[in-house]
Order: sequence, then C-alpha cells, then structure tokens
Amino acid sequence: MARALRALTTLMGWACVAIGLFHVAVGNAAIPGAGSAGATVDSWGRFMGASFVGYGLAWLWAARQRPIPAREVRWLAGVFLLGGMGRLLSLAVHGWPQWFQIVLAAIELGLPPVFFWLAGAEERVLRRDAEAVSAGR
Repeated sequence: MARALRALTTLMGWACVAIGLFHVAVGNAAIPGAGSAGATVDSWGRFMGASFVGYGLAWLWAARQRPIPAREVRWLAGVFLLGGMGRLLSLAVHGWPQWFQIVLAAIELGLPPVFFWLAGAEERVLRRDAEAVSAGR
C-alpha cells in the first residue's frame, strides 16, 4: 500500500501540474463547452490554472517526503473532494454540464476516499519497521 500511495501521490501531482499549465496556456479552449465564454472567464480560468499548478506542486512535495505525510495527503485529498462537491452543487443549481465535466466529477468524488484510506500507509510501514528494530528482530 505504501508503493500505491507514493505512485498515486506522484501521479496526482504531475496530472495537476499538466492540467494547470494547459489551462494557463490555452484559456477557455481548455474547458469543454466554454470556448466562447469571453475574456472574464478566460482570465479566471488561466488564474485557476496557475493555482492548480501550485496544488499539483503540493502533491509532488508530499510525494517526495519520507515518509509521505498522511496529514498533508488527507488535506490535499479533502481539497480535491471539495472541488467534486462544488461540481455537484453546480449540477443541482444549473443542471447537467458537458459530459467530460461529469467524468471529472466522478474522479474528484471517487479518488479522495482512496487517498484517505492509503494516506498513512508509509508512516505505518516505517513505524512497524522501527518497532521491529527496537524489539531486536
């Protein structure tokens, strides 16, 4: 499970960085169905893309720690879950979005529980190993 945590945390970081950079680079064109949304939405989307790059860098920071810090992973996963909940709120207020946004919502709602479950995996392995060493095994 510790390997899965490290792989998923790293993948999450790089995916967020790439998605964020894509939004910064192409603006409205990065959002299915928002190509003609105008300058205000384009400006906001590029800003949020840069923020998403920072979010991805936080995931990459966590992935490079030894052990991966469970508390930080849970916080980052909680932020991702909040994004998915925001999509649900939008669905309730405005109706169904473009199909790809539904796929993203499913990922944003489904992946955080996996991170919550795996978050302490590496810390548990290190604690178990330290206990074994101190017990003389």
